[in-house]
Amino acid sequence: MKKNHPVLTAGTRILIVRLSAIGDVLHATTVVHNLRRSEPNCHITWLVSPPAAGLLANNPDIDELLIWDRRELDRAFAQKDLRAIARSLRKARALLRAHTFDIALDIQGLFLSGLLTRLSGAPRRIGIHERHEGNFLFMTELAPNITASHKIHRYMTALAPLGISPDSFQPGLVLPISADQRSWAQGFWQAKDIETGNPQHPLLLVNTRTTWPDKNWPAENFGRCLRGIDPKIQIVFTGAPSDMPYIAKAQQSLSRPSLSIAGQTTLMELAALFAEADLLLTGDTGPLYIAEAVGLTTLSLWGPTHPDIYGPLTAGHHFILSPHSCTACCKTKCRHHTNACMQAIEPALVTERINRLLS
Repeated sequence: MKKNHPVLTAGTRILIVRLSAIGDVLHATTVVHNLRRSEPNCHITWLVSPPAAGLLANNPDIDELLIWDRRELDRAFAQKDLRAIARSLRKARALLRAHTFDIALDIQGLFLSGLLTRLSGAPRRIGIHERHEGNFLFMTELAPNITASHKIHRYMTALAPLGISPDSFQPGLVLPISADQRSWAQGFWQAKDIETGNPQHPLLLVNTRTTWPDKNWPAENFGRCLRGIDPKIQIVFTGAPSDMPYIAKAQQSLSRPSLSIAGQTTLMELAALFAEADLLLTGDTGPLYIAEAVGLTTLSLWGPTHPDIYGPLTAGHHFILSPHSCTACCKTKCRHHTNACMQAIEPALVTERINRLLS
């Protein structure tokens, strides 16, 4: 691998490859923000996949957004359709080769992201130290490995070969909310008879599901913990359309008025609604990082993952870590097949924390 390249200079054309997921894409906005701070006159292009692409559309640190839908490739792999795989990759190559890049930064560390970085034609390709096999084959350089465990710290190492120290970065996710989006959010809440900005009736948003089944707290536990909160607190459930059955279970256990807006918004609309709320209760999932990016206080529940690796780095965020012995295994499937770590979080503890935060 090549070494001793010159540091970043004005006019350098840089490609960022971070396709998904919501939380990881928002984490990577910290990298781009610090890249822009270090060299305001570089040209930054980001290759991303829906639905996370919507979160980058108004990012002031990005000059150009390239949207390639990796879901087409994923379906082709699932169906073992070699022609569809080749067709999807040709689309990606054509999209990338319509541009010229001096440097490509792979902030994902997958075999696929490495391949896309190579297809970009960038002569200098910098990867991060991750445990995914094969990514290094596409890189001309690897960022230095570090002992820090948090994902943002590890993503920031990609800037070290450009002369930007990971130790001097400015934390914070970037997700601007426009005046029009804020106005829309205020109208949305008014139409739902939800008050905002009233400390006597704080607005609690509740996200019940994550993308990993074993990171999910039981729906009934959400209902049980919310029964005991101050009756002045307004409760609104958020989520995707697929979350609706779980929200219904939580509402049945709750036995008090609440509202569900699951499936009614885009990601950016959800971000605008978050900006008007007082607290988000959630697991380790994308909405947690949307909340961090717009300045909404959060209370998050952690089992198989750990906030020291994935949690918000900025102030105003509170964590409840499972007391179970095998917490933070970072496995997508529970080895005991019981989801024991999330089950071990007591609803009464969550109730107490909500009441304290919204008192």
